[in-house]
Amino acid sequence: MHFAFDEHQLEFRAQLRAFADKECTPAQLREAWESELGWSRPRWGALAEMGVVGLTVPTEHGGLGLGLVDVVLLLEEAGRSGLPEPLLETTVLGVPILAGAAGATPALAVPWLERVARGDAVVTVGLSSMPAVPAAGGADLLVLEHDGELHAVPRADATVTPRPALDGSRRPAQVQWEPSPATRLYRGDEAEVVLAQLGDRAAMGAGAVLVGIADRMIAMAALYAGQRHQFGKPIGSFQAVKHHLADALVRVEFARPAVYRAAWSLSEGEPDAGVHASMAKALASDAAVLAARTALQVHGAIGYTWECDAHLWMKRAWALAAAWGDARWHRRRIASVVLSVP
Repeated sequence: MHFAFDEHQLEFRAQLRAFADKECTPAQLREAWESELGWSRPRWGALAEMGVVGLTVPTEHGGLGLGLVDVVLLLEEAGRSGLPEPLLETTVLGVPILAGAAGATPALAVPWLERVARGDAVVTVGLSSMPAVPAAGGADLLVLEHDGELHAVPRADATVTPRPALDGSRRPAQVQWEPSPATRLYRGDEAEVVLAQLGDRAAMGAGAVLVGIADRMIAMAALYAGQRHQFGKPIGSFQAVKHHLADALVRVEFARPAVYRAAWSLSEGEPDAGVHASMAKALASDAAVLAARTALQVHGAIGYTWECDAHLWMKRAWALAAAWGDARWHRRRIASVVLSVP
C-alpha cells in the first residue's frame, strides 16, 4: 500500500508552521507558560479562524468535518513549534466524543461543538485513573469518566484545584463534581467502546506531538553544535556529537511513520488500530526522551537553565512521554495482543 498526504493536508501544515513561526516564538511561549492559563485565548481564536481547532467538528456544527489523518500533521507541527494551546485535548479527544453523542443528546453536545468551532471553548478529557485532568485549568468543558460512564461537565459546575506540572502549558487539575443524568453522554457497553477509542486516539495524538517535539530539539541541538566552539572548532564537527544527534534523528524517523500508520488505522477502523496506536506512542516516547537527553548533552550546563529555550521542549517531552501510557505500558499492551501474553 502506498500512503502519502495530499496537497491540501501538506498546505494546511505549512500554513500552521508559518502562523506558529510568527505567533509562537520562544519568547511568546515563555509568556504563555507564565500566564494564568498556560496558553493564549487570542491565539486559540486565531487557530479557530484557520480551521485548526474545529477541524474534527462535523460540518453541520460549524467545523471542517475532517479526520485523524488530516490532523496528525498539525499535531506534529504543534509539537515542533511548541504551541501550548490544548489542541490534543480539544480537537482530537474531546470533539469526537461530543460528536458521537450529538445524535442522542443534542442539547448537551451540539452547543459545545459549535462553540469549539468558533474558538469560544476549550474541552479536555479526564479518566478516573488519572491523578489529575490535563489542561483542566483553562478548560470550559470537562469530559469526565465516572464508574464507566462519560459525562460532559461545564467548568462552572465543578471544583477545579490546580496541580503542579512539569510542562507549563498543560495545567493539570484535580476535579470534583457531582455526576447526574443531565450530564451523561455515554453509559454501559457504548461507554466502554468510546473509552477504548479515546485511549487509542490519545496515544496516537500524543505520539504525533512528541515526534514534532523531538524533531525541534534535535534541530536546536544541531544549531547550537554549529555555533559553540571548543579547541578552535565547532563541537558539531566532533564525531561523538554527530553520532549522538544521528542516533536521535534515526529514532524520530522510525517513530514518524508509525504515528502516521496509527492515524490511518484509527480513521479506517482497522482491527489492529489499537496495536498500531500503542506502537506509535511507544516509539514516539522513546524518540522524544532520547532527543531531550541528546539536546541536554549537546547544550551542556546551559541546557539546565531557564535562559536556554531548549528546556521548554524538553519539559514537554518528559511530561507527554509519560501521559496516556508510557512506552513500557504500551509495549506490554502490544505483547499481550501479538504474543497472547496476559
